[in-house]
Amino acid sequence: MPGASPDSAPPLTLLPAVDIVEGEAVQLQQGVAGSGWQYGDPWSAAKNWQDAGASWLHLVDLDAAFGRGSNYEVIYDIVQRLELSVELSGGIRDEDSLVRALDTGCRRVNIGTAALEDPAWTASAIARYGDRVAIGLDVKGTTLAARGWTSTGGDLWETLARLDADGCSRYVVTDVAKDGMLKGPNVELLRHVCERTQAPVIASGGVSTLEDVAALRELVPLGVEGAIIGSALYQGNFTLVDALEVAGDTGGAAG
Repeated sequence: MPGASPDSAPPLTLLPAVDIVEGEAVQLQQGVAGSGWQYGDPWSAAKNWQDAGASWLHLVDLDAAFGRGSNYEVIYDIVQRLELSVELSGGIRDEDSLVRALDTGCRRVNIGTAALEDPAWTASAIARYGDRVAIGLDVKGTTLAARGWTSTGGDLWETLARLDADGCSRYVVTDVAKDGMLKGPNVELLRHVCERTQAPVIASGGVSTLEDVAALRELVPLGVEGAIIGSALYQGNFTLVDALEVAGDTGGAAG
């Protein structure tokens, strides 16, 4: 198969994405509200990825991330009906929103903006919930983005060092410039992050071909545990079944 990694390579866990705006599945470009494409019923998308063999789903409430509303009821329904593990992101910025997110039944939540704006609470959440909390690092160059990527949030390396000291169990690293653009992942950025932390890393943004999946699988020995894939699947660049084969993903991993 084109782009396939050697069978001996460690597996890469794939997390197909379902991003929700006003109850509809979407894929944005570079996180810009109103950009990208609409894909209808998010439950249908999630069920399709489960039926294709995914063991994880990356589920995002973009309205909550932008601070303009919530899709909680839709998300709760999706998580309750699925049989795979869900990583939930968007608008988790304090204890109430964290507990509410976990109450959906998701396996893990991603904290983004709060990790930059409320370090003390983030440290307490990491200590309290362990590997049920991951930190999303959304990067523009080496500067972090916050509040749905609409504001800046400090230096990547300083923040990574602080979160490592707090005991963060996992990072979801997104190159904002790559997200939704179908121009390949930022392999160099991922290598640098893995060099500076012992925690596993999930790559996000830019995957457009099976060769990209194979390239990320080659980073597994360095610390890249999984990869989120969105636009390439929705636009039919390849099937999830083929991507899972290239990734060697037969279930498990990613926490």
